[in-house]
Amino acid sequence: MNIDELKNVWNGDISEEAPEISIEQRNKINLPLEKVRKNMRMEFWFMIGIFIFSFIVCAFCRPFKLQFYITVLIASMLLVTIFFFSKFFRLYKEISNPMLKTYDSLKDLVMQFNLNKQYYLSYYLSFVPFIVCEMIIVIEFIPWPEPMSEMKIAVILLSSVTVGLFVLFISGKFWFYRYYGRYIVHIEDLLKELKK
Repeated sequence: MNIDELKNVWNGDISEEAPEISIEQRNKINLPLEKVRKNMRMEFWFMIGIFIFSFIVCAFCRPFKLQFYITVLIASMLLVTIFFFSKFFRLYKEISNPMLKTYDSLKDLVMQFNLNKQYYLSYYLSFVPFIVCEMIIVIEFIPWPEPMSEMKIAVILLSSVTVGLFVLFISGKFWFYRYYGRYIVHIEDLLKELKK
Protein backbone atom coordinates (compact mmCIF):
# COMPACT_ATOMS: atom_id res chain seq x y z
CA MET A 1 0.00 0.00 0.00
CA ASN A 2 1.50 3.33 -0.97
CA ILE A 3 1.22 6.67 0.80
CA ASP A 4 -1.68 7.98 -1.29
CA GLU A 5 -3.78 4.91 -0.52
CA LEU A 6 -3.03 5.29 3.21
CA LYS A 7 -4.12 8.95 3.08
CA ASN A 8 -7.36 7.98 1.35
CA VAL A 9 -8.09 5.28 3.94
CA TRP A 10 -7.25 7.71 6.74
CA ASN A 11 -9.49 10.44 5.33
CA GLY A 12 -12.28 7.90 4.83
CA ASP A 13 -12.11 6.96 8.52
CA ILE A 14 -12.24 10.58 9.62
CA SER A 15 -15.23 11.42 7.49
CA GLU A 16 -17.36 8.72 9.13
CA GLU A 17 -19.55 10.57 11.60
CA ALA A 18 -21.32 9.22 14.63
CA PRO A 19 -25.06 8.82 14.13
CA GLU A 20 -27.00 11.99 14.83
CA ILE A 21 -29.65 12.21 17.52
CA SER A 22 -33.05 13.28 16.25
CA ILE A 23 -34.89 16.28 17.69
CA GLU A 24 -37.48 13.96 19.25
CA GLN A 25 -34.75 11.98 21.01
CA ARG A 26 -33.06 15.18 22.19
CA ASN A 27 -36.36 16.25 23.74
CA LYS A 28 -36.52 12.91 25.57
CA ILE A 29 -33.03 13.57 26.94
CA ASN A 30 -33.76 17.16 28.02
CA LEU A 31 -36.42 16.19 30.60
CA PRO A 32 -34.16 13.92 32.70
CA LEU A 33 -31.27 16.36 32.29
CA GLU A 34 -33.42 19.20 33.59
CA LYS A 35 -34.42 17.06 36.59
CA VAL A 36 -30.76 16.29 37.30
CA ARG A 37 -29.84 20.00 37.06
CA LYS A 38 -32.73 20.94 39.38
CA ASN A 39 -31.67 18.33 41.95
CA MET A 40 -28.04 19.45 41.76
CA ARG A 41 -29.09 23.06 42.47
CA MET A 42 -31.32 21.94 45.34
CA GLU A 43 -28.54 19.87 46.87
CA PHE A 44 -26.05 22.74 46.54
CA TRP A 45 -28.31 25.19 48.39
CA PHE A 46 -29.19 22.54 50.96
CA MET A 47 -25.49 22.05 51.75
CA ILE A 48 -24.92 25.78 52.06
CA GLY A 49 -27.82 25.94 54.52
CA ILE A 50 -26.42 23.05 56.56
CA PHE A 51 -22.98 24.66 56.85
CA ILE A 52 -24.38 28.07 57.79
CA PHE A 53 -26.55 26.44 60.47
CA SER A 54 -23.56 24.39 61.72
CA PHE A 55 -21.33 27.45 62.09
CA ILE A 56 -24.10 29.36 63.89
CA VAL A 57 -24.63 26.50 66.36
CA CYS A 58 -20.87 26.24 66.80
CA ALA A 59 -20.71 29.91 67.82
CA PHE A 60 -22.77 29.08 70.93
CA CYS A 61 -20.69 26.08 72.07
CA ARG A 62 -18.83 26.38 75.33
CA PRO A 63 -16.09 25.95 76.58
CA PHE A 64 -13.82 27.60 74.03
CA LYS A 65 -11.80 24.40 73.49
CA LEU A 66 -14.98 22.54 72.41
CA GLN A 67 -16.01 25.45 70.18
CA PHE A 68 -12.56 25.49 68.56
CA TYR A 69 -12.55 21.72 67.91
CA ILE A 70 -16.02 21.75 66.40
CA THR A 71 -15.22 24.79 64.25
CA VAL A 72 -12.09 23.11 62.88
CA LEU A 73 -14.06 19.93 62.24
CA ILE A 74 -16.84 21.76 60.38
CA ALA A 75 -14.30 23.82 58.40
CA SER A 76 -12.57 20.56 57.37
CA MET A 77 -15.92 19.12 56.29
CA LEU A 78 -16.51 22.29 54.30
CA LEU A 79 -13.17 21.90 52.48
CA VAL A 80 -14.02 18.30 51.55
CA THR A 81 -17.47 19.41 50.39
CA ILE A 82 -15.99 22.22 48.27
CA PHE A 83 -13.60 19.76 46.61
CA PHE A 84 -16.36 17.33 45.66
CA PHE A 85 -18.85 20.01 44.69
CA SER A 86 -16.29 21.48 42.30
CA LYS A 87 -16.38 18.08 40.52
CA PHE A 88 -20.18 18.10 40.51
CA PHE A 89 -20.21 21.69 39.24
CA ARG A 90 -18.20 20.66 36.17
CA LEU A 91 -20.87 18.10 35.34
CA TYR A 92 -23.58 20.68 36.02
CA LYS A 93 -21.97 23.07 33.52
CA GLU A 94 -21.62 20.24 31.01
CA ILE A 95 -25.30 19.29 31.14
CA SER A 96 -26.47 22.91 31.32
CA ASN A 97 -25.16 23.52 27.83
CA PRO A 98 -25.67 20.18 26.12
CA MET A 99 -24.41 19.68 22.60
CA LEU A 100 -26.07 16.29 22.34
CA LYS A 101 -26.24 15.94 18.61
CA THR A 102 -24.52 12.59 18.20
CA TYR A 103 -24.52 9.16 19.76
CA ASP A 104 -20.90 9.65 20.88
CA SER A 105 -21.69 12.86 22.79
CA LEU A 106 -24.53 11.09 24.61
CA LYS A 107 -22.22 8.16 25.38
CA ASP A 108 -19.66 10.60 26.79
CA LEU A 109 -22.34 12.20 28.99
CA VAL A 110 -23.36 8.81 30.40
CA MET A 111 -19.69 8.07 31.14
CA GLN A 112 -19.42 11.40 33.01
CA PHE A 113 -22.54 10.54 35.01
CA ASN A 114 -21.04 7.20 36.01
CA LEU A 115 -17.79 8.89 37.00
CA ASN A 116 -19.69 11.38 39.11
CA LYS A 117 -21.55 8.51 40.77
CA GLN A 118 -18.17 7.31 42.05
CA TYR A 119 -17.34 10.84 43.23
CA TYR A 120 -20.69 10.97 44.98
CA LEU A 121 -20.13 7.74 46.90
CA SER A 122 -16.56 8.84 47.71
CA TYR A 123 -17.97 12.10 49.05
CA TYR A 124 -20.23 10.28 51.48
CA LEU A 125 -17.53 7.84 52.56
CA SER A 126 -15.06 10.68 53.12
CA PHE A 127 -17.14 11.69 56.15
CA VAL A 128 -16.20 8.55 58.13
CA PRO A 129 -13.08 10.19 59.67
CA PHE A 130 -15.26 13.12 60.71
CA ILE A 131 -17.56 10.70 62.53
CA VAL A 132 -14.54 9.37 64.42
CA CYS A 133 -13.47 12.91 65.31
CA GLU A 134 -16.99 13.72 66.50
CA MET A 135 -16.98 10.62 68.69
CA ILE A 136 -13.62 11.62 70.17
CA ILE A 137 -14.98 15.11 70.94
CA VAL A 138 -18.10 13.61 72.52
CA ILE A 139 -16.04 11.20 74.64
CA GLU A 140 -13.68 14.01 75.65
CA PHE A 141 -16.23 16.70 76.57
CA ILE A 142 -19.32 14.91 77.86
CA PRO A 143 -19.09 14.41 81.62
CA TRP A 144 -19.45 10.68 82.32
CA PRO A 145 -20.50 9.40 85.75
CA GLU A 146 -17.33 7.31 85.85
CA PRO A 147 -14.24 7.43 83.64
CA MET A 148 -14.43 5.25 80.54
CA SER A 149 -11.98 2.41 80.14
CA GLU A 150 -9.64 2.31 77.17
CA MET A 151 -11.38 -0.82 75.91
CA LYS A 152 -14.78 0.89 75.99
CA ILE A 153 -13.38 3.90 74.10
CA ALA A 154 -11.86 1.57 71.47
CA VAL A 155 -15.17 -0.30 71.07
CA ILE A 156 -17.09 2.98 70.67
CA LEU A 157 -14.65 4.27 68.04
CA LEU A 158 -14.49 1.01 66.07
CA SER A 159 -18.26 0.57 66.13
CA SER A 160 -18.77 4.19 65.03
CA VAL A 161 -16.43 3.60 62.06
CA THR A 162 -18.18 0.35 61.12
CA VAL A 163 -21.70 1.68 61.50
CA GLY A 164 -20.71 5.01 59.94
CA LEU A 165 -19.25 3.33 56.84
CA PHE A 166 -22.35 1.21 56.38
CA VAL A 167 -24.85 4.03 56.96
CA LEU A 168 -22.98 6.53 54.78
CA PHE A 169 -22.55 4.03 51.94
CA ILE A 170 -26.23 3.00 51.97
CA SER A 171 -27.50 6.58 52.32
CA GLY A 172 -25.14 7.77 49.55
CA LYS A 173 -26.36 5.06 47.18
CA PHE A 174 -30.01 5.75 48.08
CA TRP A 175 -29.66 9.53 47.77
CA PHE A 176 -27.84 9.25 44.44
CA TYR A 177 -30.41 6.89 42.96
CA ARG A 178 -33.35 8.94 44.23
CA TYR A 179 -32.12 12.27 42.91
CA TYR A 180 -29.92 11.29 39.96
CA GLY A 181 -29.74 7.57 39.25
CA ARG A 182 -33.22 7.03 37.88
CA TYR A 183 -32.72 9.87 35.38
CA ILE A 184 -29.34 8.48 34.37
CA VAL A 185 -30.99 5.08 33.80
CA HIS A 186 -33.48 6.82 31.51
CA ILE A 187 -30.62 8.35 29.50
CA GLU A 188 -28.78 5.00 29.38
CA ASP A 189 -31.95 3.35 28.05
CA LEU A 190 -32.14 5.99 25.34
CA LEU A 191 -28.47 5.31 24.53
CA LYS A 192 -29.22 1.59 24.14
CA GLU A 193 -32.19 2.46 21.95
CA LEU A 194 -29.95 4.58 19.71
CA LYS A 195 -27.36 1.82 19.47
CA LYS A 196 -29.86 -0.55 17.81
